[in-house]
Amino acid sequence: MKIFIYFKVTIIVLLVSSVCVMAKPKVLIFSKTAGFHHNSIAVGIPAIIKLGAENNFDVDTTTDASKFTQQNLGQYAAVIFLSTTGDVLNDAQQDAFKKYIEAGGGFVGVHSATDTEYDWPWYGELVGAYFKNHPSKQQVATLHVVDRSFIATKHLPAEWKRLDEWYNFKVVPSDKDVHVLITIDEKSYEGGNDGDYHPMAWYHNYDGGRAFYTALGHTDESYADPQYLKHLLGGIEYAIGKHK
Repeated sequence: MKIFIYFKVTIIVLLVSSVCVMAKPKVLIFSKTAGFHHNSIAVGIPAIIKLGAENNFDVDTTTDASKFTQQNLGQYAAVIFLSTTGDVLNDAQQDAFKKYIEAGGGFVGVHSATDTEYDWPWYGELVGAYFKNHPSKQQVATLHVVDRSFIATKHLPAEWKRLDEWYNFKVVPSDKDVHVLITIDEKSYEGGNDGDYHPMAWYHNYDGGRAFYTALGHTDESYADPQYLKHLLGGIEYAIGKHK
């Protein structure tokens, strides 16, 4: 009888373990805008859903800030701020998101995620910088991939030329605060004013969680570009915790 009970308990444990192993991580795309609304959100959402289907993670989407409760956020491995703008969370929602990160949650900021929550210093440190301005036109520029060992950049060439809208930041992040992945050569386009060291993508561990940001992704075409999509996928996988 004892042997039978032992085997029964073992089988139950194995079944529970199998379910846990099989369970896919889930991410939340948050795309609320209280300022400028990027048209590329409409193509970015299905592109990320497709990345999830191809890379074993589920994707929910919302523009509803009331979803930012501790209970609801707890089901997600990462939250993606997809070109959010302005003041998108109230005090209670901010508190829930902060607790989510403190509990080990992941954050991905895309493009105008830095044009968000200017009056919330904690968020500014999480995302890594605040947007200042950008040139009046989209341009082809040369990016320098300064870390090609990270999951979001290891597929990229050392010099990456692409068309996008190039952000300047109020305070340029440094390697003391974040791990810079990509910088932009201001001599390769017009309108850059952050200087010789002008980061465009970075990641860091922050306040118990993981944060990745890329300034790229303004254009609709970005979300059909395999190199950009793999860059974004790597950031999501880092935020999920698959590649720490």
